[in-house]
Amino acid sequence: MITVKKFVCNPLQENTYVVSDDSRECVVIDCGAFFDDERKAIVSYINTQQLKPVRLLCTHGHFDHIFGCDTIFDAYGLQPEVHSDDAYLTDDVNAQVKQMLGTDLQLQMPAIGHYLADGEVIAFGHHQLKVLHTPGHTPGGVVFYCEQERTAFSGDTLFRMSIGRTDFEKGSYEQIIDSLHNVIAKLPADTTVYTGHGPLTVVGEEVAMSPYFR
Repeated sequence: MITVKKFVCNPLQENTYVVSDDSRECVVIDCGAFFDDERKAIVSYINTQQLKPVRLLCTHGHFDHIFGCDTIFDAYGLQPEVHSDDAYLTDDVNAQVKQMLGTDLQLQMPAIGHYLADGEVIAFGHHQLKVLHTPGHTPGGVVFYCEQERTAFSGDTLFRMSIGRTDFEKGSYEQIIDSLHNVIAKLPADTTVYTGHGPLTVVGEEVAMSPYFR
C-alpha cells in the first residue's frame, strides 16, 4: 500500500505530493513549495517519517509545480525530472514567471536530472509508476500511474470535473481532449486521481459525468 501526503502550496494553491510505501522510499511529485513554511513542512514530514526520497518528479514544467525543486535538491540531492517537451519551460523559469505574473523572482532552478519518456517505469520501494504522456496543458504534460494501487497523479491535465487551461504558450485544447479520451479514460474506472489543484477524483466518475469526456 502507498501513502500519499498532500501539501497545498504557493499562491496558486498547487498540490505537492510525497508518495511512499512501507519500504520508506518515496518520490516527491510536483514540488511547488514557495513560502518558507511550505518548504519546511515538506522536509519536516519526510524527515519525521524517516522517508528516503529517491526521485523528484514533475508532471509538467509550469512554475507553480516546480517552485520548490531547489528545496528537495538542497535537502536530498535530487534533481527534477520532466518530459523533454517541457524543457522550454524549465530551461528559463524566471522568464516564464515574468511572462505569466509580470514579476521577476530570480528563482534558482536545479538542472534537470533526467527527461521522462512515455511508457517509462519509475520504481520506488515496492511500487512502480508508469509515465503516461498527456500533452495539451503543456506539450510535455504527463500522468504518473501506479497500476498496483489504481492511483494516478494527473498534474494539470485533469481536475475534478474540469481540465487544465490550454491558452498558455504551446497549449492545445485538441491535444488535452485527446489525452483525456485516449489515455486517462482507458485507465480502470476505479482509479483514484490526485490532481494538480483541488480535490482528488475518480476516473469512472469523470468519464460518466464530466463534459470533457463526452
